[in-house]
Amino acid sequence: MAPAPHSGGGVRRVLHVMRLPMGGLFRHVQDLVLGQQENGIAVGVICAEPVPGDIVSAKRLAALEPHCGLGLHLLPMSRLPGLGDLVNIRETGALIRWLRPDIVHGHGAKGGLLARLAAAPPSAVRVYTPHGGSLHYDAASPQGFAYLAAERLMRTRTAGIIFESDFSRAAYFHKVGRPGGPVTVIHNGVSEAEFEPVAPAETLADFLFIGELRMLKGVSTLIEAASLMSRSVHIRIVGAGPDRARFEEMSKRAGAHLRMEFMGPMPAREAFRLARAVVLPSWNESLPYVVLEAAAAGLPLVATRVGGIPEILGPDAGRLVPPRDVAALSAAMELVLVDPADAIAAAARLRARVMAHFSAARMVESVGHFYARLSEARRARLTVRQGEAADGAKPGLSGAGH
Repeated sequence: MAPAPHSGGGVRRVLHVMRLPMGGLFRHVQDLVLGQQENGIAVGVICAEPVPGDIVSAKRLAALEPHCGLGLHLLPMSRLPGLGDLVNIRETGALIRWLRPDIVHGHGAKGGLLARLAAAPPSAVRVYTPHGGSLHYDAASPQGFAYLAAERLMRTRTAGIIFESDFSRAAYFHKVGRPGGPVTVIHNGVSEAEFEPVAPAETLADFLFIGELRMLKGVSTLIEAASLMSRSVHIRIVGAGPDRARFEEMSKRAGAHLRMEFMGPMPAREAFRLARAVVLPSWNESLPYVVLEAAAAGLPLVATRVGGIPEILGPDAGRLVPPRDVAALSAAMELVLVDPADAIAAAARLRARVMAHFSAARMVESVGHFYARLSEARRARLTVRQGEAADGAKPGLSGAGH
């Protein structure tokens, strides 16, 4: 039986669409689901089935499901475009017609495609958050040409776009063009609980990398940079991904002075206990949660000047290093080991900045306001269309003065 439609004029039902339950994108959706549920909104999630054996993702979804009043719906999704997308689009459309959400919010390239191409009633408002996604690609590359061309075609099916950073907004305008509807920038945020001190483990590494193990995250640059360091260095790698075996082989050839442990995936707060500092050598980013989370935990940070990271660091953005610059990353890591007091002071400044400007509660509230703005505009357009249709259906009138 289909759920009963809500009453009242506000947004009451939201359906989030994404691919994998991992990384910053999932963290973002999770925060929205929890916050929207607290605000009395019935929320549903469509995402990919976890890979067999991916216990961490399965646990994340199990923890999220009780908060999904409209259900958690798993579909087999591939990372790259393919014929399976046609099936996913049809299944997503069927779920939209059954659940009747006011808002269909697509996240990332895959989630954005499904949310915007699936069949939906006129009252459903389609919202898109890129999370980097297609915007990471170079328009000159074959993949970039295809992804960005698809983004251009889907502009007319997008009621509004939420960017997580000014960087992503500028990238969209430059690579895709003018959006088909309103846009806003709403930074990711962290909760108050994440500012609690992290109890360090008995044995600490010098640096921690936490993220997806693929080339885009710069792990190969990190290994090369560590190889250049003049002292022994211990790095712990937390995460999973398609390039793990490649990075493990690289680390074996890096030299005896480098000790690199691949720890597998684990919660960020648990991982922060394992090292004195966090290193984020990414080649591309949007507005990474790991920077916000590490800052809240008070850990020193070495990161690249990509995406929205300078927006997080603000006055200390000059401490960031260029992406793919092995020598610069190596020097920045050396400085943390040589002058830990300076690194700790910078961490304290960043923690205070994140506490003041990057709140999860503020993020949820701002997203809600944007939903309401789009929903009100949609209702107004539908009312006008209904009035025009009613006028066109009236029989013609005759007589004096008409």
